[in-house]
Amino acid sequence: MTTSDEILLSIEGLTVSYGAVEAVRGIDLTVKRGEIVTLLGANGAGKSSTLNALVGLAPRKARRMLFDGTDLLALPPETIVRRGMTLVPEGRRVFSSLTVDENLMLGGAKHAARGNPAAVKTNMLELFPILAERLHQKAGSLSGGEQQMLAIARALMSSPDLLLLDEPSLGLAPQVVDRIFDLIGNLRDRGLTILLVEQNVVQSLEIADRGYVLANGRVELQGSAADLRASPEIQDAYLGA
Repeated sequence: MTTSDEILLSIEGLTVSYGAVEAVRGIDLTVKRGEIVTLLGANGAGKSSTLNALVGLAPRKARRMLFDGTDLLALPPETIVRRGMTLVPEGRRVFSSLTVDENLMLGGAKHAARGNPAAVKTNMLELFPILAERLHQKAGSLSGGEQQMLAIARALMSSPDLLLLDEPSLGLAPQVVDRIFDLIGNLRDRGLTILLVEQNVVQSLEIADRGYVLANGRVELQGSAADLRASPEIQDAYLGA
């Protein structure tokens, strides 16, 4: 899919600190409308802290943090979601004691202004047919892959403009990972903008338009997915070349 030149998210000088520990050290990044941008790097590189900072779930400072022209720095998480940015956290975090249906409706309950929750749920069940089959099951009874699909569908219930995905393939069987990445590509083809944190470098760069490589809280490399795949640093560190 051809992406727009319109910048949906623009960050300059983002810093995230937990007490004396600086997890993110002044990074810059942009995401254009309609593209997949992936954040790559080892554990502890600052990837998840970056996503959490974007939605107001981590202590953050920045010279600038604009989403669709809105300054995010002064906004609480619930307002950021209403403005159109949603996070699917690492570990899925579905409500295990609630049904699939209840999880979905909670995802859209506070965001009716961005769409009709019932209509959006119908769309989600078409996009995730396995959830339609499991609609009245407790979320805790689902497989790991099904829970990941539910977590993504629940986030999409708010009709976001930008979806943040934190390690969606973590802990899943290889064949399920393939389905998750196919789904992410399908969402982009439907016009959704995605910022993806993933340790599966090969598959991330296959579906992404651009990427940033983080190390010790800083951006070490950035560029198109094709350029990153071809870079000696990525080949040596991640692709086994």
